[in-house]
Amino acid sequence: MSKYRNEKVTIDGETFDSKGEAERYRQLKLLERARVIQSVGRQPRFVLVVNAQQVCEYRADFAYFENGRQVIEDFKGFITPEFRLKRKLFNALYPALELRVTNRKGEVLKIRTRKASKVGLAA
Repeated sequence: MSKYRNEKVTIDGETFDSKGEAERYRQLKLLERARVIQSVGRQPRFVLVVNAQQVCEYRADFAYFENGRQVIEDFKGFITPEFRLKRKLFNALYPALELRVTNRKGEVLKIRTRKASKVGLAA
């Protein structure tokens, strides 16, 4: 069991971090068979580099093509502060790619950007 209480699941020889991620994979494979999307892949990795410094790596859950455009998709049960930061970096560094965040129902989540908190300076 993971730190988020997810149980790993294996489907067709593929291991997923959660039941929800495995179910989303099934949905994507059905869309691929119906020719709505193409070339479903798993766990694409992106190096996030700023000013010639590697900040981190981002590993999404899925990648596929839809209407000729590459889509990167991440399944999330909930959004962590770490994911919010990686999402911002990804969007800045890979503007040609669409990053979708989906939930258990296959809905695309709208992620609000949180405002930075104000830091008071001692006088």
